[in-house]
Amino acid sequence: MHSIAIFPGSFDPFTVGHADIVARGLGMFERIVIGVGVNEHKRPLQTADSRVESIARLYAGEPRVKVVAYSDLTIDLARREGADFILRGLRSVKDFEYERDIAVMNKTLSGVETVLLFTDPQYSAVSSSVVRELLAFGKDVSEFLPH
Repeated sequence: MHSIAIFPGSFDPFTVGHADIVARGLGMFERIVIGVGVNEHKRPLQTADSRVESIARLYAGEPRVKVVAYSDLTIDLARREGADFILRGLRSVKDFEYERDIAVMNKTLSGVETVLLFTDPQYSAVSSSVVRELLAFGKDVSEFLPH
């Protein structure tokens, strides 16, 4: 069985927490497609193309990881990529409530299962929005970004 998972998100920016989910996911899935979501309602720091390029550079030596941009539903990306699973990380109970509802809807609409991984406790406070805010105030965020 060839298992492919979609790891969707805006990844603006891609953090050490995201990288940890990918690393752990590679122990569970044959391939992971990191789907960089393009959301017209958000004002990202980086363009989708630059996010795709920077994440792809991180995984240049890992042939089991593919990085793509998408602007439709995650289940449509999963269908295009032949994925059986959606991979998501959970930092808190608040995340769980949101992710559970989306997972149920995705399963109902497409049959694609969602696998939720708890964030490693050392990354539980790291989020793209917190990193963006720190950047806006000129703070060094290098410890929150993969090298």
